[in-house]
Amino acid sequence: MAWWCVYRNPKPDTLSRKNSEVMKSEGLMQAFAFLLKAREGSGTVRLLFSYVRYYKNGGNVPDCCANKKPGSLLGGFMPIGVHLVCGLQVVTRQRAKVVPMAQGDVVEIGFGSGLNLPHYDRSAVRSLIGINPDDGLPELARKAIARQDLPVELLVESAEAMSLSSASADTVVVTYSLCSIPDVLAALREAHRILRPHGRLLFCEHGRSPKRRVARMQDRFNAPWRWMAAGCHLNRNTGVLILEAGFEMEHYDIYDLGLGTRILGTHHVGVARKR
Repeated sequence: MAWWCVYRNPKPDTLSRKNSEVMKSEGLMQAFAFLLKAREGSGTVRLLFSYVRYYKNGGNVPDCCANKKPGSLLGGFMPIGVHLVCGLQVVTRQRAKVVPMAQGDVVEIGFGSGLNLPHYDRSAVRSLIGINPDDGLPELARKAIARQDLPVELLVESAEAMSLSSASADTVVVTYSLCSIPDVLAALREAHRILRPHGRLLFCEHGRSPKRRVARMQDRFNAPWRWMAAGCHLNRNTGVLILEAGFEMEHYDIYDLGLGTRILGTHHVGVARKR
């Protein structure tokens, strides 16, 4: 691991604790499957139960999962679901570590429902442009923008091909979005393109664990999780992707949130600079 990568683990693991953690995760999956089977008659729960069958199908996502359309029941619930989960206090505390560092002309990739708005330093930000695809979240974002005193321009477009001019931003902010952008490397290269020389990328993401046992579990659960969580990946290696896009790390911290399982709680937080 490179010198700029700091990994914090406040409670060292013992072999018994690791084994116990894996057993707990497997036990939770079994309990989850049992509860879903008991309620298989209802619509949404029925879909979730077929998702659990993923494990019995040798890693193939069930047809009802693979064919689920954005306009369906789960697709319609996605925007408010993402807003609620990403608005949890434990997630908000992670955002607050990087967003206040934004300055100058700022572009936020994956603007979502505007949850980062309260964290921007009004005295440091000259302008703010939010980028988000037409996934239902811009409607929530417009309401959030109307409640703020910070002027924001919302562009409903893909971060993989932004309409912004090259070298037009001082800071690019991305939080909890690199996990779900289909072509994440293209989006990061676009962020690199629109940044001015020595501009900064501020990022806060969940991603791949540096612990091999946890990473293997993330790989195992990634495909069904993508369906259930609107394209979100469990196992993307954020730091490696950022470096591959042409950035250099100014600060990079990997840590666990201590939520019992690290499958979702491994965080990649830091600052990268345009080379």
